[in-house]
Amino acid sequence: MTVSRALTIAGSDSGGGAGIQADLKTFTVLGVYGMSALTAVTAQNTLGVHGIYNLPLEAIEGQIDAVAADIGIDAVKTGMLSQVPIIERVADRIRAHNIPNLVVDPVMVAKGGARLLEQDSQQALIRRLIPLAAVITPNLPEAEVLIGRDIRTVEEMKEAARRIHDFGAKYVVVKGGHLEGDALDILFDGTTFETFTTERFPTKHTHGTGCTFSAAITAELAKGRTVQEAVATAKSFITCAIRDSLGLGGGHGPTNHWAYGKSLEHGLTEQADRR
Repeated sequence: MTVSRALTIAGSDSGGGAGIQADLKTFTVLGVYGMSALTAVTAQNTLGVHGIYNLPLEAIEGQIDAVAADIGIDAVKTGMLSQVPIIERVADRIRAHNIPNLVVDPVMVAKGGARLLEQDSQQALIRRLIPLAAVITPNLPEAEVLIGRDIRTVEEMKEAARRIHDFGAKYVVVKGGHLEGDALDILFDGTTFETFTTERFPTKHTHGTGCTFSAAITAELAKGRTVQEAVATAKSFITCAIRDSLGLGGGHGPTNHWAYGKSLEHGLTEQADRR
């Protein structure tokens, strides 16, 4: 039996909606063996982030080395890497182990507004980690920070994708969830664009959508899918998770990580319009 293996290098969300908790749930639903290397522990719930506690560098490195040396890794994603030394150490270990299929989710700000990436870490992300990425998945606010300008239209999303691609990532997915209208994401491979569009479901329960989307891409890459196939599945996965949200908590609640699997069982999976 061949088992696909995916590693998440990210922070822990005590509320379970984002971070490694969201990633591991997504890996499981998509049939991939999930592993984790914690970079930080957060105290948070649907109302906000109440504390961030970064782990020592040797603890982060030790987790990555232990998994890579024994179990092996088919794909890896990064999430919350809040400080320059953490970004640099993670990039070093990815290079040292020649880990394939790196998906970078440039986590910067939590849904409640708490900043998860320190100001001086942006350049380290651009210089050290993005050039290693098979795929990077910024939402509009993250893309705006990376390129230093506002994004208000689909054409500006495409221009942002071009500029982020210049940082060295092989593929760029700019997520348009913050725009009006249908939920449209753009995939750029350095030459051509492909759009993925689904119906928008108005809800405040969108905590962890970025983590979940990038984890789904990682899981599919671990299984040997192409980037285009992985993004298509991830788009369907997160659309189902938002559509059938759980309604937990008094703030920005989590999405429903079970929804995609249940939708497959009943033939109700949301399919993106791809162009």
